[in-house]
Amino acid sequence: MFTVTKRLEVSASHQLKLDYPSKCQNLHGHNWIITVHARSEELDHNGMVIDFTIIKEKIHGRLDHRHINDVLGDINPTAENMAKWIADELGPKCFKVEVQESEGNTAIYERD
Repeated sequence: MFTVTKRLEVSASHQLKLDYPSKCQNLHGHNWIITVHARSEELDHNGMVIDFTIIKEKIHGRLDHRHINDVLGDINPTAENMAKWIADELGPKCFKVEVQESEGNTAIYERD
């Protein structure tokens, strides 16, 4: 089994939709640290699990300096939902995504 990891930093804003009062309902931003883990039993014809550039384009290119609510549409842009969205965007080779929105606050999505 081959595994690759790509770490990205994304500066973006979001505004959570919650059913309780919270300051996170206000527009605010983070310097997100996103770590993507992908694996495959076999390498592609280029000798890769997935090209690091593709991960950067699909994730950094779509999220950096953006309002995450606009990118995710109807999905509430929590760190948990962002982690799953990123994994889904990258496809089945992506088995784990970590989304750190601030020091000490990290959400992880892992496929079974």
